[in-house]
Amino acid sequence: MSVLIVGSMAFDSVETPTTSRENLLGGSAVYCSFAASFFGSVRLVSVVGRDWPEEFTRLLKSRGVETSGLIVDPDDDTFRWRGRYAENMNDRETIDLQLNAYEGFDPNLSPEFCATPFVFLANLIPAIQLKVLDQLNSTRLIIADTHADWFADHHADLMKVLQRVDGLALNESEATLLTGEVDPVTAGRKLLTMGPRFAVIKQGTEGATFVSADEAYSLPAYRTGQVVDPTGAGDTFAGGLMGRLASQDDTSSAAIKDAIEHGTVIASFTVEDFSLDRLQQIDQAQLDQRLTEYRSQANSTAL
Repeated sequence: MSVLIVGSMAFDSVETPTTSRENLLGGSAVYCSFAASFFGSVRLVSVVGRDWPEEFTRLLKSRGVETSGLIVDPDDDTFRWRGRYAENMNDRETIDLQLNAYEGFDPNLSPEFCATPFVFLANLIPAIQLKVLDQLNSTRLIIADTHADWFADHHADLMKVLQRVDGLALNESEATLLTGEVDPVTAGRKLLTMGPRFAVIKQGTEGATFVSADEAYSLPAYRTGQVVDPTGAGDTFAGGLMGRLASQDDTSSAAIKDAIEHGTVIASFTVEDFSLDRLQQIDQAQLDQRLTEYRSQANSTAL
């Protein structure tokens, strides 16, 4: 089964305590699509500007990502983000954000894309997520991400989105901000009252917590000793999760747990270098080997 991913494509400039890199390939749709491509076909919907290098698009195409849904705005530049990481490599601050072409993103899906069974709405303004939802048909599973920037000015639209998706994937601080609950399980259960049937709360180096009406459990992160750049780890996690679910054509609780494990392992590779550099170096055998190591070391904890 194919997975449809709608999100941003960007130039990232990243500063860490030891080094910095400029104009890296980034954006939620980029990381999600690349990760999902390890499992099967991916359909990407996004927007870039006149300054977008064709070589970046060719890279995604080489992974089997269908890019016919990519809009190129000839009158504007591509979304740009600059961020700085703290010494702990978990906390970061946004130094500069230029939406550019992304500000006017108006996705119109082809009939083929509208019928994609597995859909991931990456970090988008909720009004754009609603526009995508209005176009979908024949879906089996829809998972959305969100961001704290939308909680105030776009709260009404966000609540409409949550009523129409099956799952919500967001980070721990966002779950706390949205629900007022610090404990991830309590926050997850409160999120379920807003509409989705399950929530996946991403906790960075602490792993992830899954909450549904029937169960709640925590899965640890894979402990890599080489954290170079955490940018995109959460999006890669989500892409791996969605790609695995689509490849299995299964939305059961057991399948979601399996998919979270796969997403966790792919994200562990992402942080070992900048942008997609590390992910471009691995193959399926390396992914499977690390998954075996992860499963031998980690047991989920029922909560």
